[in-house]
Parts: sequence; structure tokens; C-alpha cells
Amino acid sequence: GTDEQQAIADLVARRGVDASTISTVSVDEVTWRDRSIGCPQDGMIYPQVLTPGIRVILELDGRRFEYHAGGSRSIFLCEHPQAPLHG
Repeated sequence: GTDEQQAIADLVARRGVDASTISTVSVDEVTWRDRSIGCPQDGMIYPQVLTPGIRVILELDGRRFEYHAGGSRSIFLCEHPQAPLHG
């Protein structure tokens, strides 16, 4: 499916909710600042390479969940997202 559908399916599985309770805030093509795809892990060094990708923002019970994709990485939930360069 699409990145948006994959993100929704992941959130459904994580939270044990019905997909109808999840709303899509935005789906954007973005440019990530580096290979962390806007989701750097502590202690990791990332090549400073601008990386085109996708950001999907979902909302459930008033909380927002950011899903990122880009480079070779398929869509994943980012707990502590950083903003993309633009987009």
C-alpha cells in the first residue's frame, strides 16, 4: 500500500484501535537534512546527505504521530522527530 496506508496500519497494530479512529493530518514529500531521515538515534553519526522522502502525520485521540520514510528506509514511526529541510 501507500506510505499513508502503511503508517495507519502500523498505528492500528501498535495502539489496538480501529483505523477509522485515526485521521491523517498531512502527507508531504520532504527533504531530510541527513541520513537519519529526521529521526536520529542517540550516539549515531549520520552522513550529511540531503535525502528526499515522505513525512506522514497521523492523529489519534488528540495525539500526533509522525511517520518518516526516505532513502532506503520504508515508513516508520519516529518518536522524537526533527523537522525536514523543507517541504
